[in-house]
Amino acid sequence: MLELEHFQAKWAPVRVKRMRHDKNPNGFEAGRRLAGAVFAVAVLLAPNLAGAQAPDPGPGADTPAPAPMQGQPVAPNGLARLSVSAQFAADRKPIRSGLNWRVVSESVDGASPRIVARSSEPEPAFSLPPGNYTVHAGYGFASGTKRVSLGQQGLRDQVQISAGALSLAGSIGDAPIPGTLLSFSVFVPLQGNSEGRLITNGAKAGEIIRLPEGTYHVVSTYGDSNAIQRADVKVENGKVTDATLHHRAAKVTLKLVASAGGEAFAGTAFSVLTPGGDVIREAIGAFPQVILAEGDYVLIARQEGQVYSRDFKVESGSDRDIEVLAK
Repeated sequence: MLELEHFQAKWAPVRVKRMRHDKNPNGFEAGRRLAGAVFAVAVLLAPNLAGAQAPDPGPGADTPAPAPMQGQPVAPNGLARLSVSAQFAADRKPIRSGLNWRVVSESVDGASPRIVARSSEPEPAFSLPPGNYTVHAGYGFASGTKRVSLGQQGLRDQVQISAGALSLAGSIGDAPIPGTLLSFSVFVPLQGNSEGRLITNGAKAGEIIRLPEGTYHVVSTYGDSNAIQRADVKVENGKVTDATLHHRAAKVTLKLVASAGGEAFAGTAFSVLTPGGDVIREAIGAFPQVILAEGDYVLIARQEGQVYSRDFKVESGSDRDIEVLAK
């Protein structure tokens, strides 16, 4: 129908021109001859017009190819469908989320491989020209790769990934630590070094960290000073490992007061030191809060050119005020 409409629109002015010369014999004869030529062309084109139709888009095509213009050959779509999914290598269970797919075309005549398709769907289907491709499935820090040969009939294939996941939390005794006060770093041990290679830094409590199966070293930081715990955790294929690191720490509120229980001086500069003199934390304010690992400390307070100090002890789970007397 598209070809036929184009044909009628093209030749409509001829019919108008013929009607304009009906009263002129010479013009009529010329019009008659031209009409005969038009009729002959129409007869020749009739078989092509009768058989013209939109080409088959082929398997996996997103949209049908537009019908060609008159006189142009009808070309096939030329695409095939590549459907892929991923599964855990150990138990062959399907992976339903957290996937990132990339399809890379193989180099031809020395050309560099290039990414021709991407998707974050669990089971994507790509429309591609037949050929050889490398399919890469990323699952967090784990991945799987497979080489495929795509024919015109299409292909459905699977990629296996040896991976699991890790979910981390922290506690003081039996009391969970709020996730906003925790951060985690995950390392791969290398040659006796537990923190040989950093995988992720600043992971949050409850976050699902997808990793290749194996043993990892986890560092948990409670607050922003020295309340740190470490543990080795094993990630198993196809499983989520929940790991809780138990801290021995407390939250202390620093104050400079004229007398015990008195009002705190504003704008005081505090320094928390180890008994050996190493600075652990510094803060400025009337009553800043600091999270410290249990142990012995020295607190120094500076106010209007005066320096005051006291020793104090932190006990795990015992949050309290630490007052320095300004005298």
